[in-house]
Amino acid sequence: MNRVGAEGKGESIWLGWFLYATLENFAGMCERMGDSERAADFRSRLEPLQEALDKHGWDGDWYRRAYDDDGTPLGAQENLECQIDSLAQSWSVLSGASDSDRAAKAMQSIYENLVRQDDGLILLFTPPFDRTLREVGYVQGYPPGVRENGGQYTHAASWVIWAFAELGQQDRAAALYHMLNPIYHADTPEKIRRYKVEPYIIAADVYSVPPYLGRGGWTWYTGSAGWMYRVGLEAILGLHRQGDKLLFKPCVPPDWPGYTIDYRFGNSIYHIHVENPNGAYRTVSQASMDGRPLSEAVIPLRDDGKEHQIVMILR
Repeated sequence: MNRVGAEGKGESIWLGWFLYATLENFAGMCERMGDSERAADFRSRLEPLQEALDKHGWDGDWYRRAYDDDGTPLGAQENLECQIDSLAQSWSVLSGASDSDRAAKAMQSIYENLVRQDDGLILLFTPPFDRTLREVGYVQGYPPGVRENGGQYTHAASWVIWAFAELGQQDRAAALYHMLNPIYHADTPEKIRRYKVEPYIIAADVYSVPPYLGRGGWTWYTGSAGWMYRVGLEAILGLHRQGDKLLFKPCVPPDWPGYTIDYRFGNSIYHIHVENPNGAYRTVSQASMDGRPLSEAVIPLRDDGKEHQIVMILR
């Protein structure tokens, strides 16, 4: 949408959330580097930005995508095309800046309007651009439902799953992750004929409108494969590296009895066994390393060339 705000007067709601997350992360980095003045400057911008986004971005059931130079909104209920966009909703959660009730309502709007269960798709926005006279950018060069023009853009789809995991909606996050797995787009001859691309690599996009419904787009060069890996490992299984520590914040379905992760750190290997005996999904109640209890769900990393056994029990 490179023509939205081309005169420098437009505003992007989703990039506002992204800016909030960036300022907060870089403020922490500046503090660790001893640059307290710059950190304070970044943090001073957070509250006004948050207030502006909630005040001017909310559309009643979801967040708008942007405003054009003349103040015309995109991603609003009044729009006939691009009425709801996924990016502004998922990043309202991922930024940690949105009002929690609004963020939950926005994600429910994604589920109701952009998740197409029967087709195995999570759309970037809907309806696609087709007849609007407003010039929003090169996205209009694609036919409706193809690539960024209202198809599944898999970068954005992975952020949707991560946002549901952040909200603690474990069943939904796992089901949508399963749905996006390319192997399930090609596990029957009929699906293979429809999908047409490799079933062992994430496609950057999947088309959403006949006669190309369900066809995979660009493969191999996309960064969305990396995002899908991170969503599975970090958002669902809950593994987070922080310096010389591993932190756990899982969001797994309650019917999972457990899972294992083998993590390599230098020349050491950490065999992590997560047990879920009571159908929990989020909190680690007990943790041990090499038979010794850990005070919290934090694994200290040491490059000692040994193999370590970790047990974590969810409650």
